[in-house]
Amino acid sequence: MTLVAVTGPTGHVGANLVRQLLARGDRVRVLAREPSPPQLAGLDVELMRGDVRDPASLRALCDGVDVVYHLAAVISIVGPMGGLVHEVNVRGVGNMCAAAHDAKVRRLVHLCSVHAFQHDRGRVPFDETRARVDATSGAPAYDRSKADGERVVRAWIKRGLDAVILHPSGIIGPYDYAPSRLGKVFLDLYHRRLPMLLSGGFDFVDVRDVAASTIAAATRGRTGESYLVTGHLHSIDQLGAMASAVTGVAAPRLTCPYRLARAFAPILETAAKITRTEPLYTRESIDVLMLGVQYQRDKAARELGHEPRPTAETVRDLYAWFSQRGQLPGLELEFKPTHEPRASA
Repeated sequence: MTLVAVTGPTGHVGANLVRQLLARGDRVRVLAREPSPPQLAGLDVELMRGDVRDPASLRALCDGVDVVYHLAAVISIVGPMGGLVHEVNVRGVGNMCAAAHDAKVRRLVHLCSVHAFQHDRGRVPFDETRARVDATSGAPAYDRSKADGERVVRAWIKRGLDAVILHPSGIIGPYDYAPSRLGKVFLDLYHRRLPMLLSGGFDFVDVRDVAASTIAAATRGRTGESYLVTGHLHSIDQLGAMASAVTGVAAPRLTCPYRLARAFAPILETAAKITRTEPLYTRESIDVLMLGVQYQRDKAARELGHEPRPTAETVRDLYAWFSQRGQLPGLELEFKPTHEPRASA
């Protein structure tokens, strides 16, 4: 059996990736900060305690490993978080690349983000050739960190590291333990906690399809290449309608215009700082909803077999998973786990 290593196994993509790797018969070693993370309960994995900011733990992780799937990252809509975003998303990537290079792993698959790209309006097509954000672009801290992390990977590729880079869009789907921000939105819709929806939309992709394409990248991806592993463009209103079709709970009838939402964003951000909570949305998070970008995923389809399922199916399965965990009182849906990759590995 092939021994593979996964960083970020307790995250949304990680929890799905680990299950798919085990289903295909790989031996899986994971790096986690907790001794018994609930996301991995009952799974036959080799758990190593560590942190991507600790090079020694990464060297131990890579010992005897064939492939490293580097998923660990800090997602932020509230800026640099006191330097943590850069520490994990840039310096942590460098630590991981150094360890993988020194251990002579066959391949490193790095999960980046569509946010690493410049999203200036009017330029088509939006494919992997598009420029990345930088310090002069005025992009949010998270976006810059993902672009800088990719640059770190490319620098190590020049030094002999075999690596492939993937760029997912907005991720939705089951095994969303945290839950993610999108997971919280779907829970809030069911519990009627949202007075209105935001205008705009984004590209959304099933987490299981991202995981499957991540596995495919280990054997089918070309060294040094980037791949947009994206899904389907939907408005927030459309997501609300999909949620309502599954749960029977009517989505909010009102949609908050972009200008009004952005005017209120600073108030929400200030209130969140005072209460030490995460704001419902920020200027960073709503600006991306107005871009209306249609990502070109032809390259990932052709080379990785990336084939995103319909978003309505994803929403249904997410709610079924929440129901199984008892997070939807009064609603019973059957969740059928499937860990078979849709993309060919």
